Amino acid sequence: MISPAKPPRVLSIAGSDSSGGAGIQADIKTITMLGGFAMTAITAITAQNSLGVTGVEALSPEMVGAQIDACVSDIGVDAVKIGMLGSAAIAHVVADRLEALDVPVVFDPVMISTSGSVLADAATVAAFERLMKLAALTTPNVPELAALGGADAMAARGVSYLAKGGDAPGDIVHDRLIRPGQETLAWSAPRIETPHTHGTGCTLSSAIATELGRGISLVPAIENSRAFVRAALQATPGFGAGHGPMGHQAVR
Repeated sequence: MISPAKPPRVLSIAGSDSSGGAGIQADIKTITMLGGFAMTAITAITAQNSLGVTGVEALSPEMVGAQIDACVSDIGVDAVKIGMLGSAAIAHVVADRLEALDVPVVFDPVMISTSGSVLADAATVAAFERLMKLAALTTPNVPELAALGGADAMAARGVSYLAKGGDAPGDIVHDRLIRPGQETLAWSAPRIETPHTHGTGCTLSSAIATELGRGISLVPAIENSRAFVRAALQATPGFGAGHGPMGHQAVR
């Protein structure tokens, strides 16, 4: 258990979003607002804003591994969130490091940005297999779940995942938690009508990781994190001409 005097140490392994709405930047805001201590292993640098991604440069796998090693060897880690990876080689380096850690991992299998830009090639998606197996929870949205083979393929893998419904049509958003050998749990809530949804997946996954790192069990961690995301969606500052950022700073 985490000492009440110390915040959970959460390592985000993800890409940088220059506009601050998603990626590492959204993770740091989320972890901090939820009382955690945020650390990062940046996998790629992107040039992006609310209108889309205009450039991506992945870091070397060696540098990503070095960042993880630096955090683990000194500060220590209570939970890990994985987001955009940048390449299959990076995915394997991350898996190598995390297989040696005994902490909860939340894997957000980022493939396409909110604006529709592709952020993972076929080889990188194939490398996701190792990460899904070691994760306490994988959090695909509708198109990501389809790209991973759908519910049947996830069942065959025997992994726990939260099927997010924000991308599905309708006035009600349905999220489903599927765990091997356990009853499916579902949450439903009215859709919050706003174009400013950039970083919702990053925010949800890093929030769940923070809660797990604090010692909270999976179901209440998901419930608390869904509430945080909804509050941030209701407090968007209205920045950008496209899919703008959420209002992390307004959530108390």
